[in-house]
Amino acid sequence: MDEQELTRLTEKAKEIRKLTLDSIGYLGVGHVGGSMSIIEVLTVLYYKHMNVDPGDPRKRERDQLVLSKGHAGPALYSVLADKGFFPTEWLHTLNRGGTCLPSHCDRNQTPGIDMTTGSLGQGLSAAVGIALGNRLDGIDSTVYCIIGDGESNEGQVWEAAMAAAQFGLGHLIAFTDYNKMQIDGYTHDVMDIENLVGKWEAFGWFVQRVDGHDMAQLDRAIVRAKAETARPSMIVLDTIKGKGAFFAEGKLSNHNMPVDYATALEAIARLDQGK
Repeated sequence: MDEQELTRLTEKAKEIRKLTLDSIGYLGVGHVGGSMSIIEVLTVLYYKHMNVDPGDPRKRERDQLVLSKGHAGPALYSVLADKGFFPTEWLHTLNRGGTCLPSHCDRNQTPGIDMTTGSLGQGLSAAVGIALGNRLDGIDSTVYCIIGDGESNEGQVWEAAMAAAQFGLGHLIAFTDYNKMQIDGYTHDVMDIENLVGKWEAFGWFVQRVDGHDMAQLDRAIVRAKAETARPSMIVLDTIKGKGAFFAEGKLSNHNMPVDYATALEAIARLDQGK
């Protein structure tokens, strides 16, 4: 990644973070923490690596993303709106009656959403199924999946991990949003999942660990994962829950929290000021 592209993606991530803060603040409550922590990986995926078409959201040959931690939908909605899958005006309808943007991702409601998620632990299994279906249909595309660290307490995650390795799903690239927090506390207190890299390696995956807010590291890791075609890949992202939202960053209360619009606008202003 050259400096020009790094600058472009960094600025785009700031725009997405602002859109997400605006939509949650306009509603007055939302999943700030887990949305803010995945902004960079979504940006690198959708603005550099993924083959998607806003004009044909269900194109069979497209790359697909399963956002298993579906409560982070507001971040993905901001990306999809910015790319033209639907009007940006929809963002102010987040989780309201009659909306096409529910609190958790729903493929039947929102153009560009590839899998309905939110029941934690199930998304990776869906991604495994999609990758297997692509193989059966002879489609050479990549399936991406983002899971949470708290979500990794679920046994179904590890059943899916075994299956993906067994079937040699080299076109499956997953990410763990390792922000070290979950709804009930710190992950190491609720259910410690370290050594996370060692666990995924033991399940037969190609594993990397990077700073989840560093665009260049993310890009290199994705390139390496794409080159590993014989087995699935897991990229562990060290992230900060609530990243970029001064009122939420690093706070245990940020999973789903009230946010008045004035506070959201102040957070946006601080981002513009580089704070």
